[in-house]
Amino acid sequence: MAEVLSQSQIDALLNSMNNSSDGEKEEFQEKKKPEYRKYDFYSPKKFTKDRLKLVQGIYDNYTRIVSSRINGILRVSSEMSVMTVEEQRYYEFSNGLSDSDIIMLCDLQLPDESKNPPLIVHINQILMVNMIDRMLGGLGSDRDIDALYTYTDMELVLYRKIIGYILGGTKEAWSNYIKLEMGAQRLEENPSLFQDISLDEPIAIILLEVKMEDVEGIITICIPGTLLTSIFSIIERGKQIESDYAHDRERTREAILGKIKDSALTVRADLGEAKVSMRDVVGLKVGDVLDLNKSKDSSLSVYVDKEPWFEAKAGVHKKNVAIKIKNRLDQEEDKNSLPDASLEAMEDGTAVDMQSEPAEEPVQQEAVQE
Repeated sequence: MAEVLSQSQIDALLNSMNNSSDGEKEEFQEKKKPEYRKYDFYSPKKFTKDRLKLVQGIYDNYTRIVSSRINGILRVSSEMSVMTVEEQRYYEFSNGLSDSDIIMLCDLQLPDESKNPPLIVHINQILMVNMIDRMLGGLGSDRDIDALYTYTDMELVLYRKIIGYILGGTKEAWSNYIKLEMGAQRLEENPSLFQDISLDEPIAIILLEVKMEDVEGIITICIPGTLLTSIFSIIERGKQIESDYAHDRERTREAILGKIKDSALTVRADLGEAKVSMRDVVGLKVGDVLDLNKSKDSSLSVYVDKEPWFEAKAGVHKKNVAIKIKNRLDQEEDKNSLPDASLEAMEDGTAVDMQSEPAEEPVQQEAVQE
């Protein structure tokens, strides 16, 4: 027979069911709606997430390079990391600057020699003032700096030096993707007067957080959209060229050899070296013989445009001074890359005439035969 519940048990069961339903309602109410970031369709984004991730990876390497420089120059243990890399409009960056702020403008010279707006770097005052203090021998631990603080002429000179050290890592950080050259650098003491970039132009903002003992600061790097677009276009062209070469490497090798095979190269044989005093040099005359400190059967080094390529043996061929190629110095190279004349000499054992002019002086022939 089924168990019959008492009235108290029925009331307890109903109360538990009511409490559970109220808890579910509360949990449902506590769930917030997901927040979405508003997208401005009037000013769409110009750079994809993949490209911004590429920039972030480059500046991750940049922070490691620059932090080691700062540690060595300021004799302090500092940490630097990338906070954010995002695309903004230039007015968002310029509106965040005050009249007392200073920005550094640096021209980057690209391989295509295109003209682009300069790179902009800004360091907040508390970080820069403490860096300058450390360069002057202070402790660099002042955290109470007025927002309207203005730099003196001496501090401006040190400002240029410090930010020059910081910008010095730019070329090395980008070296894996593009060859950059650092151009002119100049300070702009009034950011509102800088108008080389339009207010609506897209820019890439890189925020670097710097921790230097008790002081923390932000370094802001602004890359104009025009400059970043030129950099990405050069990188894409480089990738396309590499893929074309990798697609048909043999044909590419033949094309390169076809273009350079008619180039003129200087080939010379080094007979030897001798140390002679100035007295003996002054007394030299026709018929004298110089001892080159080498036996007559020793090998000679053959240079192709100042680079040693072959070992050879000296001799005479059709009344001309000649050398016979014995082997190549770099044994790991493929024989197919050797000149045709050298291959014939190595296979047939015949001497190769490397000098068409006859020996004019008997001293030269005697030196070779000796």
